[in-house]
Amino acid sequence: MPIVMRLDRVMADRKMTSLELAEQIGISPVNVSRIKTGRLKGIRFSTLTAMCEVLHCKPGDIIDWMDDEEYIETFGSLPEQE
Repeated sequence: MPIVMRLDRVMADRKMTSLELAEQIGISPVNVSRIKTGRLKGIRFSTLTAMCEVLHCKPGDIIDWMDDEEYIETFGSLPEQE
């Protein structure tokens, strides 16, 4: 049951770069990249709130859930479990 990050889509819709978002919400561009790629173990609600405020979106626009079958159809295989 993978969680999928959709931050890249929302940023593209808003024509915003990772550097711009990072500067506006007060985190590093590396952390924005980790959020975009889903390579993170967790996210602070304060960071999620700041992203939603800057991007004028809801948390569900940034974070999505897919069942295993849908994820495999979309990405080819399930993400590695840590």
